[in-house]
Amino acid sequence: MKLDDSLGFVLNNAGRRVSQLLSLHFSPYGITLEQWTVLNRLAEQDGINQKELARRTGKDQTNVTRILDQLERKGLARRKPNAGDRRSFLAVVTEDGRKLNEILVPIEAEAIHTVMKDLSENEILQFRELLRKITENASLQIEELER
Repeated sequence: MKLDDSLGFVLNNAGRRVSQLLSLHFSPYGITLEQWTVLNRLAEQDGINQKELARRTGKDQTNVTRILDQLERKGLARRKPNAGDRRSFLAVVTEDGRKLNEILVPIEAEAIHTVMKDLSENEILQFRELLRKITENASLQIEELER
């Protein structure tokens, strides 16, 4: 099989190119795509612990710690003590973080719109559902192999 016929290669290549595109759009705002992913999840619901934030972003806890450190240095997020568990903290978005997220959400939407411009609404819905199924199946395989 040629590499260009490998679904894994095609998925990875598409994801990498879209990530590069978004990174270019976010760069003038001093934030990376990885940081925006965490910031956006916090803007959806802040006051969550690192483990839950890692689950919601699909990142491991070590990466989330590093990203939160960066977001804190930029004044976009902060940690506060977790009253329910003194061994952990809760991550919250700051007002500056919320404002930046509100700027970046439409930028992300427009960038995605440009790369999906030749697809119908139905194709986009099907594509999203197929990607969710692929992600779920891959996650199940990973869990099984890690046992």
